[in-house]
Amino acid sequence: MKSLPYSVDRNILIEADRDTVFGFFTDSARWATWWGAGSTVDFAARWGAADSTLQRLRIGRRGSGSGCARTICVHVQSPGRAAGAGGRIPRGPSTWISKETGTLLRLTHEVADAKTRDLLVQGWRFHFSLFANAVANYVNAGAPDVVDAWFAMWTEPDASAREAILGRIATRKLRFATATAGWMELMRWWPTPAQRQRFMPGIGLERKGTIRHCQGTVLADWIARASDGQEKMSGTSVFLLGPGLKIDSVTSVSNVTS
Repeated sequence: MKSLPYSVDRNILIEADRDTVFGFFTDSARWATWWGAGSTVDFAARWGAADSTLQRLRIGRRGSGSGCARTICVHVQSPGRAAGAGGRIPRGPSTWISKETGTLLRLTHEVADAKTRDLLVQGWRFHFSLFANAVANYVNAGAPDVVDAWFAMWTEPDASAREAILGRIATRKLRFATATAGWMELMRWWPTPAQRQRFMPGIGLERKGTIRHCQGTVLADWIARASDGQEKMSGTSVFLLGPGLKIDSVTSVSNVTS
């Protein structure tokens, strides 16, 4: 295919492995989290194309009487390259390169005129931001369970059980801070069961509401509740999640309510 005279080259580093990132171009459910409800991926076998590497990507819902909102065809060669074959996005090669911190996605979008190229610079910057968030949401789908395990750990009386939970949900370099304590090594600082019963008798921690997540940073509200159900304290914790959905750091602020 003859190259077009103008092109836009965009790079973005996604904090996920290459197969996960590539899956957003081959799975309709993942594709739709990036391009909107109703967007789909169709393999060549489903629409009669001879080339088995062809895929047809539909963006947006079907229009009234005019078929798809937008449709493009691309060659997809797992796990490294997708070369555009026409339509409005993108014509030119896209590559997935494994990096230590994630996957570098490089996209080249060729167009026929300079005005369209200039518009696409901002357009792809915006859509790559959406893509990074879509992948982060997919990779960190289990974040609520990790947050719940963190809060439950605080009232676990058995030291070995606490260490097992911490080993499952946090990195070895976990950092923890509150408004009064600063950064600390959590297991060294952790009060003994006797101290907890003295200063926080019968108090349990629980998440309040849904988490808010963006690019591996999680905000979670929480409540400290007495055994009689009375709320004693509330606050918010900020979690930084690393690879494998493990906590790198937690910063918590609290307000005594009674």
